[in-house]
Amino acid sequence: MIAWQMIRFAFGGLAANKVRSALTMLGVLIGVAAVILLLAVGNGSSVAVKNSITALGTNSLTVSSSNLRGSATAAKPLTVKDAKALAEAQAPAIKSVAPVVTTSGTALYGDISHAPGSIVGTYPAYFETANQKIAKGDYFSNDDVLNSRKVAVIGSTTATQLFAGEDPVGKRIVIGGTPFTVTGVLQTKGSSGFSDPDDVVIAPLPTVQNAFTGFGSVSQILVQASSAESTTEAQAEISRVLLGSHAIADPTKADFRISNQTSLLTARESTTKTFTVLLGAVAAISLLVGGIGITNIMLVTVTERTREIGIRKALGAPRAAILGQFLTESTLLSVIGAGLGVAAGLFGSRFTIVGITPVVIPESVLGAFAIAVAIGLFFGSYPANRAAALRPIDALRHE
Repeated sequence: MIAWQMIRFAFGGLAANKVRSALTMLGVLIGVAAVILLLAVGNGSSVAVKNSITALGTNSLTVSSSNLRGSATAAKPLTVKDAKALAEAQAPAIKSVAPVVTTSGTALYGDISHAPGSIVGTYPAYFETANQKIAKGDYFSNDDVLNSRKVAVIGSTTATQLFAGEDPVGKRIVIGGTPFTVTGVLQTKGSSGFSDPDDVVIAPLPTVQNAFTGFGSVSQILVQASSAESTTEAQAEISRVLLGSHAIADPTKADFRISNQTSLLTARESTTKTFTVLLGAVAAISLLVGGIGITNIMLVTVTERTREIGIRKALGAPRAAILGQFLTESTLLSVIGAGLGVAAGLFGSRFTIVGITPVVIPESVLGAFAIAVAIGLFFGSYPANRAAALRPIDALRHE
């Protein structure tokens, strides 16, 4: 029997049980679409995290507290004094320093209320270090910091939520009973999938400390190196200054840690790759279930068509013809289901999923399709071999 005849007979066999065939294809469709979509979500998350980190700039360093000295009580927290020590140090590799405190609260504008993702207290140097560019209005100034003025720069999401089309610049919002005058709106950075960097209120550090956090420790200190090439030198200078201000002689007992964007990006990429692999493994289970479904359906088909097989073998049909027919049917089920799954996966990737924009991996599309077809051949081989191995006399006696 030539190939086109096998395909024609296979289509006829599938058409004889349309609902059953459609349900089997649906199982393969779901498996293939799940692989494509979940891997696209994992890849999209990785891309969003990478963009979010690299947006800070390659010469940005973050200093945060660490408890490596043995216990939480032994560690000295970071303070504004530490930031001033870094800013005033004879360190040519350090361009600017910005201490940062973060808190939360609800912002009010008239009858509208919104809880920003974060409320940040810092110095004007923060905007350049964190690559925060202004879209409307202006940043607050060093004079605003020195005089603890109640002014704020807000993110684009915060502006949209509170002002709904109005120009926020010059308007007054109230956070925790403290009024802030909006001096500017930041350019949109875009969501990283897990948080929205545009949903933020940034105000002078003393103002936020006085109103919310108190004049204790700071959350972190952002440092901008003089260039991307001098980040290693800047890191060494930061360590030298803080070890001195914290009176630590042994660098291995430092109660702070310094992160640059490269190390942070490497760590995040490792995490998101693990996340993507996990999603792919979960999706692969759907393909396996689809393959088991093909086996079950083909076993039922062989049972129903046992007399037909007996007649064909009695008329001289070779074992290869019977084997080829049922293998072709199982492969067609997987090919059609996989093709529809690819279409469904590509269509679904056009939409945002749990705040993440999926980024399709071309290899996942080809891989999912090929694996689905291979599964059809593998799981269809047992029923096909069982059909081909039937003795004509036994098949004709089957009721």
